[in-house]
Amino acid sequence: MALNRLFANLTITSNSVTRRALYLSYNNYASKPNIVKPKPGLGISYRRIVHFPEEYTVKPLNVTNLAGRDPVTGRLVAKGIGGGIKHKYHWIDWYRNGPTDGPPQEEKVIQVMEDGCRTAHIALVAVGDKLKYILATENMKAGDILKTSRHLPRIPVKANEGDAYLLGALPIGTIVHCIEKEPGMGGLYVHAAGTFGTILRKQDDRVIVQMPSKRVFSFNQYCMAVVGRLSNVDHGTTPIGSPQRNRWLGNRPRSGLWKRKDGRHGRKIKPPKPVKKIFCAPNKKLPEIKLNMQP
Repeated sequence: MALNRLFANLTITSNSVTRRALYLSYNNYASKPNIVKPKPGLGISYRRIVHFPEEYTVKPLNVTNLAGRDPVTGRLVAKGIGGGIKHKYHWIDWYRNGPTDGPPQEEKVIQVMEDGCRTAHIALVAVGDKLKYILATENMKAGDILKTSRHLPRIPVKANEGDAYLLGALPIGTIVHCIEKEPGMGGLYVHAAGTFGTILRKQDDRVIVQMPSKRVFSFNQYCMAVVGRLSNVDHGTTPIGSPQRNRWLGNRPRSGLWKRKDGRHGRKIKPPKPVKKIFCAPNKKLPEIKLNMQP
């Protein structure tokens, strides 16, 4: 009845588009508030908030578990998150900086441990008189000596597992992880347990790398990468085993009224996507504005 009275008082009755827009706006206002849900993959985490200090430290950091709720509004944004064993957060140093000339820098692995806030294992590494955490590779163990260098030699180097070199310094066929998006930005790609990228070929000053998703990316040859496959290879194939263990992992049960289509319905065979060039867009300059006194 309220909707009929609203349309009875309209002065523009011939325009159906206007009536439809008013109907939709009235319907949305009457049924639910305007909630803007963030899209996945934008780097927003609704599982936990990590309280980072001002300076890097190897001390485990405190976290605030969100259980899928927005930290500001408190609304439930991501379903299927909640509970779980409480874990401290270990701050990973994503920058593997080494000398640009001369012999590489050596780092010693002190300990390899599990981390409840990520799938791959982590390693405590000593660099000079400092300590830091890095992602552990598949066969990394305490006592290993890692090498790090930003020198681009004329002949590709023969790197061992855990070493960090420029993409242009590694031979074709090397498996890598923790790849930088731009030189000096820190490792951004390939962080999950058991994953790795493969160097396929080199084109001028670019290096073509096949990612774990089988997509092919083109990186700058001066981007750093760590050699080897990430640890905890059996993470993706290990069965959870019981609903209770699934709750320990921080996964809430769903209602069971909806189920995604599985392999019984078949799949579409799509051609591979083209090579994607990875780079940071330069800042655009604003056009010049010229003023004169002429009328």
